[in-house]
Formats: sequence, C-alpha cells, structure tokens
Amino acid sequence: MKQRPIPRESTAASLTPLAGALACLNESGAVEAFLRDLCTPAELEAMADRWRVVPLLVKGVPYREIHELTQVSVTTIGRVARTLDHGTGGYAAALSAQSSRADDSH
Repeated sequence: MKQRPIPRESTAASLTPLAGALACLNESGAVEAFLRDLCTPAELEAMADRWRVVPLLVKGVPYREIHELTQVSVTTIGRVARTLDHGTGGYAAALSAQSSRADDSH
C-alpha cells in the first residue's frame, strides 16, 4: 500500500470519524457494505486474513498450523501475534464483543 507522510496527530484525527461511522452501523451487513465501498479488494483480503488468524492465535495454535489452515503468510501471522501482545487491545475487544454477541444469540 502506498504510504504518504502524515503526522500522527492527523492520522488520529482522521481515524476518529471513521471509527465513529463503523460504530454507528449495528448490523454486519451494513458494516460489510461500508467496508466494500471504503476498501479495495486487496485491503479487504488483508484485513480478513488478519482477523481469521486472531482466534487461532488466542487458542495457542502454532504459526505453521495456522498457515496450513488459512494460507495466511507466517509473516502476517507474526504481525498479528505481536499486535495481540503489544497493540492497543482492539483485537481482544472485538473478539470479546463477538463472543458475547454469539452467547446472547443462544
């Protein structure tokens, strides 16, 4: 993906309204439509790949096994694992919310 030099403050200021727009969408179909309009197919694939490996990493599945199950590169798996360990907690929060929502539907 092409990078342009943007001050960190500007990125945060741009991300807040985007996060707000996503938070306003209460149905997965609406979120999917928004993401399809917002992102390129390659961006969607990259994000979907990252999200697919999160539950496997949380369960402690080895990187090579995750690669065999998902065909996601070991490099990407490692990046996701580092973000799970040292990121801002977004993956964990989304996984927890998704799990809670699944529990509520039963």
